[in-house]
Amino acid sequence: MSQFIEIAPERWADNVFDRIGRGWMLVTAGERDALNTMTASWGGVGVLWNRPVAFTFVRPSRYTYEFIERADAYSLSFPGEAHRAALQLCGSKSGRDVDKIAAAGLTPIYDEVAPYFAEAEIALICRKLYTQDLDPARFLDPAIERQYANGDYHRVYVGEIVKVLKRT
Repeated sequence: MSQFIEIAPERWADNVFDRIGRGWMLVTAGERDALNTMTASWGGVGVLWNRPVAFTFVRPSRYTYEFIERADAYSLSFPGEAHRAALQLCGSKSGRDVDKIAAAGLTPIYDEVAPYFAEAEIALICRKLYTQDLDPARFLDPAIERQYANGDYHRVYVGEIVKVLKRT
């Protein structure tokens, strides 16, 4: 089993553009006996309301949406390039149809508030602070609408980063 140490959010020194946009992450929510995960390459981290936060985007059509809606917290796990196949599987299959966590060979670890994965190089545990559905009437660049051909607009979750776990 992988070992993790907790670091302060401000000590996480990765290039988040690379980690999220090119490396991808797993958004995970649920309980020990019922959880789901999905691959995401959109999101961000920063400071809001004087707290370290993550901005996470989930479409209502995704199975993970049901889990994150019910939970008070969720995780963002960054397994890295060594687990690209697992990330691809979790981004292309639905947990409604297949146990994709098992199929991807991922090992859940249960933090006090949210599950994350032993395969992660970094895991952020986030407590939900705020949600809002994207409103296409608010898009200032009309090209953004092309990302939503099916009208399946994301819900944005602002989560306080309560823990950053780094694999040793």
